[in-house]
Amino acid sequence: MKHARSFPERAERVLIAALLVGIALIAQRINIVLFKTGLGVLVVATFLQIAVGNLPKEASLGRSLVLIAVILAIVAAVFAIGIVLVPVLSQMGR
Repeated sequence: MKHARSFPERAERVLIAALLVGIALIAQRINIVLFKTGLGVLVVATFLQIAVGNLPKEASLGRSLVLIAVILAIVAAVFAIGIVLVPVLSQMGR
């Protein structure tokens, strides 16, 4: 009997495929538009992989989406704090 996969498991598989497609598009040397598209796919898939990789495997679709939003908000807050702190910390070193 085939085991039905949960949303986080399926999302991880899709994101891994997206990462591979993004890397392939970046690696090609034919078209700059494909390169830019690959870069965008890679960045988005990476941030989503950070969130999806931290989900409990038994989480439902609704719970998964809420947790993804919370995790991405935390990642955004860490980036924002880092951006704000760079000038402060660089001034401390002088």
